Amino acid sequence: MTVLTTQEVAMRLGVKIDTVYAYVSRGVLTAHRRDGSRLSRFDSDEVERLARRGRPRRSSRPTALDVVVETDLTTIVDQRILYRGRDATRLARTHAFEQAAEWLWAGSDAKPFEPWQAYEMALPELAHPRDQIRVGVVMAAANAPFRADLSPAAVTSTARSLIATMVSAVPARADARAARLVLDGDRPPLRGSIAGRLWARLGSTRPKPGLVGALNAALVLLADHELASSTLAARVAASVRADPFAVVLAGLGALAGPLHAGASALVHEMLADAGARTPEAALASAIERHAHLPGFGHPLYLDGDPRAKLLLDMMAAASPGASVLHAAHDVIRAARQHARAEPNVDFALATLSMIARMPPTAGETIFTIARTVGWIAHAIEEYAEPPLRFRARAIQRRSRA
Repeated sequence: MTVLTTQEVAMRLGVKIDTVYAYVSRGVLTAHRRDGSRLSRFDSDEVERLARRGRPRRSSRPTALDVVVETDLTTIVDQRILYRGRDATRLARTHAFEQAAEWLWAGSDAKPFEPWQAYEMALPELAHPRDQIRVGVVMAAANAPFRADLSPAAVTSTARSLIATMVSAVPARADARAARLVLDGDRPPLRGSIAGRLWARLGSTRPKPGLVGALNAALVLLADHELASSTLAARVAASVRADPFAVVLAGLGALAGPLHAGASALVHEMLADAGARTPEAALASAIERHAHLPGFGHPLYLDGDPRAKLLLDMMAAASPGASVLHAAHDVIRAARQHARAEPNVDFALATLSMIARMPPTAGETIFTIARTVGWIAHAIEEYAEPPLRFRARAIQRRSRA
């Protein structure tokens, strides 16, 4: 087989490199790895057939739609996630979530770190944090008279207060302890940060700076991830010039469910089961209940999700003797043996929530707060495009008889 590099494929097809990886994620192209290499290689014959057909409008998978949007925000290339060209895993180690957000929104992180201020309001107490956050967004919109101002400066100002409000909307656990022990000298700065405030509402253990740092890293790594389903929904809302609050609500609608932000809750359940029985029994039960193995595999990462690796490494450094980590690695070994699958970021989120004794819904909450940054970044970018540019076409479904 004659192989081509990613750059060569992009040149032959006349597309950007991130578009090549979009084709991979949607089954249009197949990426191959050589032993010992993290670089993707492509079958030249497959690329040539695609070039002759022309740029695909539908995926070869019957249930997938091929939507390609040019963006300057996030690119996934050869196992690396790049935020405006910067490695997201490095940002996660060195920058506060707020600083990473400013980089995604405006391409600058020079602004000094300052805690974001929430809108002042009284929120009702609801059963699920997901509902509490949605109500918080709606009430914040009612408290923002200039929400129709779609200029970048106005949108980013709105986003800072909105995300702080979403954190305030998260129900605090009765046994949660304030993250007051986190030091100002930590890298990244965490006192008064979104990560510190989230820990104070979700966690029930004394906050170790290393674990709060892992929570901050999770927020950074989940801030954006190309054109995921919820991001596409948010971008479509922005294309009709919905205000930032409505954009976030559109994203929240698509984010809900066990196949997106809620996936970590399934892993949380599986890890608890593994602790009570055996990893193999927990995996078998999870597959039987959900018809797939939650927390493992990702179509964009053939060698494993780099976000999961970083977070698991940070947790191991912060709590090397944690029983949850031992159980998690036992489950990983069992999954590798049974399914040859590597853990993804949902697995790492569930592990983090269990180490910190957070509720099973904590992973979804963390995911939601983080991804709001990406939705806002895509909204800012979409506001600069011609309006109403997303218009899908419907065709008559063929008879299945």
